Amino acid sequence: MEQLWFTAALWFGLALAASVISIRLAVSVALVEIVAGALAGNFLGLRPLPWIDAVAAFGAVLLTFLAGAEIDPDVLKARFRESAAMGFLSFLFPFLGAMAFARWLAGWEVQAAMIAGIALSTTSVAVVYAVMVETGLTSTELGKTLLAACFITDLGTVLALGVLFATFDATLLVFALAAGMAVALLPRLTAWYFREFGNKVSEPEAKYVFLVLSLLGGLAVAARSEAVLPAYVIGLALASQFIRNRDLLRRLRSIAFGLLTPFYFLKAGSLVSAPALASAGLLVLLLLLVKIGAKFAGVWPVAMGFGFGHRRSMYTTLLMSTGLTFGTISSLFGLTHGYIDSGQYTVLVTVVILSAVAPTLVAQAFYRPTTEESVLPEPSGATGPVRVRTADEGDD
Repeated sequence: MEQLWFTAALWFGLALAASVISIRLAVSVALVEIVAGALAGNFLGLRPLPWIDAVAAFGAVLLTFLAGAEIDPDVLKARFRESAAMGFLSFLFPFLGAMAFARWLAGWEVQAAMIAGIALSTTSVAVVYAVMVETGLTSTELGKTLLAACFITDLGTVLALGVLFATFDATLLVFALAAGMAVALLPRLTAWYFREFGNKVSEPEAKYVFLVLSLLGGLAVAARSEAVLPAYVIGLALASQFIRNRDLLRRLRSIAFGLLTPFYFLKAGSLVSAPALASAGLLVLLLLLVKIGAKFAGVWPVAMGFGFGHRRSMYTTLLMSTGLTFGTISSLFGLTHGYIDSGQYTVLVTVVILSAVAPTLVAQAFYRPTTEESVLPEPSGATGPVRVRTADEGDD
C-alpha cells in the first residue's frame, strides 16, 4: 500500500506543479501536464501502472463526454454547414497527406501508411475542450462551432479505422444497436431521472452518467472500437439536459479536471521517448509539418469562406491541428495488431503529442480571441442572431 500512495503522490505532485505553472504562464494546464509527463517519463522514470491506466482512460472518456455535452444543439443546427465542412476536410486532407507521405516518401508498408494517415487525421477533443474551458470560450458561438467540427473530424477518423481494419461480426452489430438505442432513449430517460433523483448530496446524477459511459464503453471495446466514441455521441445527445442543469455540468467538470484528466495528460506525455525522438527527429518533424500543413489546407480556407476573419480562422485551424486521444489510440491499435512496428509507433505517438502542444501554444499566444471576437457572422439564411446560452444560465 505504501507504494500506491507514493506513486499517487508523485502523479498528483506533477499535476499540482503543472497547475501552478499554467497559472503563472497563462498557458493551458493540459499542455503543461503533457510536457511535465514527458520530462518525468524521460528523466524521473515515470511509468503508468495499471490503476493509473484505468484512471486516465476514464478521464479521457469523461472529458470527451463533457465536450459533447457542451455543444449547444441550437448552435449545431445553425452552424452545421461550417462545422461539417471544416470537420470533414480537417479529417480528409491530413488522412490522405500523411498516408501518402508515409507510403511513398518514408517507405512504410500500405497498412502502416494507413495507420499513419488515420492517427494524424485526428483533432484532440480533450485538448480543445480543455482550452475552451480555461479560456471561457465554451459558451461562445466560436467555441461551440469548434467543438462540433472536432466531433465531425474524429467521427471520420473512427469510421476510417473501422472500415479499413475492423472485424465485422455480431459484437459490432450489438454495439451499433445499443449505441443507437441509447441515443434515442437516453434523453427522455435522463430528463425523468434528473427530475426524480437530482440535486442530492449523494450525487445520483454523476453516478448515472458514469454507469452509462462505462456500459457503452465496455460494449465499444468488446466490438474492437474505443470507449471515447460513444461518450462523445452520448454527450451530444444529452446536451440539452446539461444546458438546463449547468450546476451538474460544473460538478462533473470539477471531477474531470481535478482528479481524472491530469493522469490522462501526464500519461500521454510520458509516452514520448527522448532517444527515439533524437534518432528519428527528422521524420517526426516532417510528419508534424505534413499534419499541420494539411489541416491548414483543409480548414483555413473554409473558415475564411464562412466569414470567420483572419484571427478567428487562424485560431480555429491551429486548434483543429491538435491531436491526442484518437491519435494515440489509432497508433496503439496498429502496434497491437502488427500493422506497425515499435519504432513506427514511437514516431507516430511523438508526432501526435507534439501536435497537441505546438499548435495550441501558437494559437493561445498569438490568436486567442476575446469573448466579443468569438461572436461569428450570422449563418447564411439566418433570420436573426444565433442564441447562445451562457454557462451561468439555467432554466428559463
